[in-house]
Amino acid sequence: MKYSVIIVAGGKGLRMGGDLPKQFLPIADKPVLMRTIEAFYHFDSAMQIILVLPLVHQEFWKSLCAEYSFTIPHQIATGGETRFHSVKNGLELSQGDVTGVHDGVRPFVSNKVIQSCYQEADEVGAVVPVVDVVETLRHIISPNESKTVNRSDYKLIQTPQVFQTKLLRQAYQQEYSPLFTDDASVVEALGYPIYLVEGNRENIKITTPFDLKISDALV
Repeated sequence: MKYSVIIVAGGKGLRMGGDLPKQFLPIADKPVLMRTIEAFYHFDSAMQIILVLPLVHQEFWKSLCAEYSFTIPHQIATGGETRFHSVKNGLELSQGDVTGVHDGVRPFVSNKVIQSCYQEADEVGAVVPVVDVVETLRHIISPNESKTVNRSDYKLIQTPQVFQTKLLRQAYQQEYSPLFTDDASVVEALGYPIYLVEGNRENIKITTPFDLKISDALV
């Protein structure tokens, strides 16, 4: 059995307040995206790594790889109009029996979480890692009304979201819907159950300058 991962890196980095997309920003002198790719390569050096990038970023990425002598094998797919279309483009290259989809700006996913996701997905078909909600949640009913909800009824979703490849391909044959907020929602639209495994709290999605400070501390 072969594993594949589609790493989606199409962010524009607008919340960072700069011109450089967040996936290319350095953490401890190494770009975020390289650290993300390394996490999967260190888990399984034979894993097929598919990187989805907008066409306008592909030459810049190649220059970064040369600058940092980054030689981990990977294939590049071109990003689409939305995340849905980007994953669909990456999926065309997948040769694995089990395929994961991971955010390019989540470099701190643990080896244990990757292993759990792939092993469980091989058995049950569709798996996502989750962590507990630790803040109090309030449901907004109207602009002037809200109420506290039981946070134990909710989980925070991470990536990689991992699926049997044949199931993921079937799901991505559907027409795009704005309700598809992640890959699990695409598979769920087929009526297929999504199973949960424990994620790791450090597996943050880097989207703001504050996240970069946290990332430096984690490194």
